[in-house]
Amino acid sequence: MQLDTPHLIQYGITALVVGLILALRIRRMSKARPLTLERLWIVPALYAVLVGALLLQAPPSLGGWALCAAALVVGAGLGWQRGRMMHLSVDPATHQLNQKASLGGLLFIVALIAIKLVGQAEGSALHLDVMLLTQAFGTMALGLFSAMRVEMYLRGKRLLEQARAAA
Repeated sequence: MQLDTPHLIQYGITALVVGLILALRIRRMSKARPLTLERLWIVPALYAVLVGALLLQAPPSLGGWALCAAALVVGAGLGWQRGRMMHLSVDPATHQLNQKASLGGLLFIVALIAIKLVGQAEGSALHLDVMLLTQAFGTMALGLFSAMRVEMYLRGKRLLEQARAAA
């Protein structure tokens, strides 16, 4: 692949924007934020609607469905690990559940997004089905977000029960 100046500028601007967003996120990650267990289902539900619309827009072949199912399972495994990386704590006085994101979890998501973007950008040159690639990464992200929140819910609920029992 030969890069010309417009492509280099485009990649440079993208890298600059991603770097700026990462710097802001890393700054915010150092602070614990309240975690409401009752709201953990919202992001996976919204993402399920988006992935469902993506799959309905251009239904994959039988092999494509198998790829999407495998991606969902892989995403769930990765999401469970990412959920375990999230630091959860309970304020002993108020029993407020707090979360603190991990840098490793954030870098993990950034790496997945980078792989997806490279795959989409170079997929047509490699004669890959870019729509199927998008659907597979969408189902993988759905598995990731869902399993991450299930793990956080189960661990958060256990931590709250332990804190209330100790009080």
